Amino acid sequence: MNEINIRPYQPSDLNALRAITVASFGGVALEQLLEQKLGRWDERGWKARKADHIDDDCAANPGGVFIAERSGHLLGYITTRVDRHNARGRIPNMAVTEEARGLGLGRRLIRHALDYFRSQGLKIAQIETMASNEIGQHLYPSCGFEEMGRQVHYAMKL
Repeated sequence: MNEINIRPYQPSDLNALRAITVASFGGVALEQLLEQKLGRWDERGWKARKADHIDDDCAANPGGVFIAERSGHLLGYITTRVDRHNARGRIPNMAVTEEARGLGLGRRLIRHALDYFRSQGLKIAQIETMASNEIGQHLYPSCGFEEMGRQVHYAMKL
């Protein structure tokens, strides 16, 4: 079996990252909850809006986006944001394809992102998840993250 490698993001990865995102975030995306509660308010829908988050992450910090692949096949990714002024790193998005779940890939991607934050001289790492994301609520504490507080999202249709 070929080894899974983690490598830097390349712009040619973007469409695959968008597809992995849409396939992975059903039931745990704020964009989906907004649409379920308020109805669809545009022609694009929640999947397109969630995929746009990946565009934003890759544009904001392309050097902090990492791809997990085996034999050229993308299995997952993690995105990061760096706030050097406050010595803080944030992981806004991470996803693993269904075929690669259970291989410890999420944990490897998080470790890779944390090593990246350390190499950037950062002192704090943050990640967040929706209450409905049971995997994240188990994985993140097992990687050393501690819950700091809960956030409630409010929205209204205009």
